[in-house]
Amino acid sequence: MSTAPGPERLPDYLSRILTARVYDVAIESPLERAPLLSARLNTKVLLKREDQQPVFSFKLRGAYNKMSGLSAETLARGVVAASAGNHAQGVALAAARLHCHATIVMPVTTPRIKVDAVAARGAQVVLHGESYDDAYRHAAALAAESGATFIHPYDDPDIIAGQGTIAMEILLRHPQPITAVFVPVGGGGLLGGVAAYIKRVRPDIKVVGVEPVDAATMHAALEAGAPVRLKHVNLFADGVAVKQAGTETFRLAALYADEIVTVTTDEICAAIKDVFEDTRSILEPAGALSVAGLKTFAARENCGPAHTLIAVTTGANMNFDRLRFVAERAEIGEHRETLFAATIPETPGSFKTFCRLLGPRLVTEFNYRYAGPPDAQVFVGLQVASLEEAATLFHAIESAGIRVLDLAGNELAKQHLRHLSGGRAPHVEHERLFRFEFPERPGALMRFLDQLSPNWNISLFHYRNNGADYGRVLAGIQVPPEDHEAFNQFLTALNFPYTEETQNPAAQLFLA
Repeated sequence: MSTAPGPERLPDYLSRILTARVYDVAIESPLERAPLLSARLNTKVLLKREDQQPVFSFKLRGAYNKMSGLSAETLARGVVAASAGNHAQGVALAAARLHCHATIVMPVTTPRIKVDAVAARGAQVVLHGESYDDAYRHAAALAAESGATFIHPYDDPDIIAGQGTIAMEILLRHPQPITAVFVPVGGGGLLGGVAAYIKRVRPDIKVVGVEPVDAATMHAALEAGAPVRLKHVNLFADGVAVKQAGTETFRLAALYADEIVTVTTDEICAAIKDVFEDTRSILEPAGALSVAGLKTFAARENCGPAHTLIAVTTGANMNFDRLRFVAERAEIGEHRETLFAATIPETPGSFKTFCRLLGPRLVTEFNYRYAGPPDAQVFVGLQVASLEEAATLFHAIESAGIRVLDLAGNELAKQHLRHLSGGRAPHVEHERLFRFEFPERPGALMRFLDQLSPNWNISLFHYRNNGADYGRVLAGIQVPPEDHEAFNQFLTALNFPYTEETQNPAAQLFLA
């Protein structure tokens, strides 16, 4: 892709951006250093905090710039928009400020927090379709029927210019050298505006778009030489879940963007955690795309302290219930956790031998259920420092005669199988079921196993790290009736809080 300034419409965009009306509703968002991430990457990382806008997203810039240019007669007929959330909030805020009616069509999959925020600003919300494209078609039909003006979320010069004011602020606040600016990409309005401005004013700065690997609309368009329609896009980063780039945004990206970087869901989750650790703010997945792409670029280009990388953090409209998934996947995305399956002999002592091979590392997850001879399958999550450490560990385990299957990149395992390990074990006799609280520190599991008599076989073991001081463990142990007194003495000596769940109706239904 060319990075040289082109004559086609850049002077127009420069003029549009310099004269854009955004500050009636938008703030000049901070440009902040991310000290922890900078130290970890050994390069200077700055965050352009668009997540701090009044609607917690950059989208109000383009929406207000477009709508403030409409005549009073046009505004009186109202406006219609289609959006997965952030553009909707921008349009709703602009409509309230300009005293016009707004109808917003949103996919039924839109996070509730965004739907409620739009309604709270006085807009009429219509939920329609499974995707943005479904909502777009319905919104266009409503606009045609009512005579209202359709406010496009990205493929409009006024929208693009409004978003481009972000680049103007970056260059005003940081006149020193900048290596690259990273921009999340959905339809491409933000990328188009930022790239058009930067390549006119500071063409030496790289402009890098960032997309989810499973929603890489602009990447596909640039490869094909024209916008193409993707059959499916992943909705995790719902703010950029667009199936086709815009015509004008594609033209600008082809002229001025240096490259498009794609990142995985795990890498997005890791980026959300990175920003939280530096700012104590929680970005939505689309808002953290730029940070994930920055990290990929920094590693690939071996950036050092002399480089300055700037990520535009575009939004913070995160559904609270998504945090569970983000926390679970962040460590994998940062390569600080590995998941694997191990096949061990179904013989007394083999479980303990396997645990010793794991060493002093912190176990994040452990799933085991007796299935009968000759082998047992164990699902393990383990804290590691790097991919290299995980590979070394796998080699050591396999050298001990235990088969290992790396599951860190296996979506079936990460999304489903980790929650399904276990079930009924009809051949298990004299099983007693206990919930234990283990101290959340290395060595607690081995202390448990060392004190457990070899006469008592572990038939079930389930543990997941929950971030507390104590880990919660479910263990099934085969204890013959004649050993009950000795086993009770073991529980007393162990001195871990426990609750027996052998007669729990749920356990009887699913495990007995």
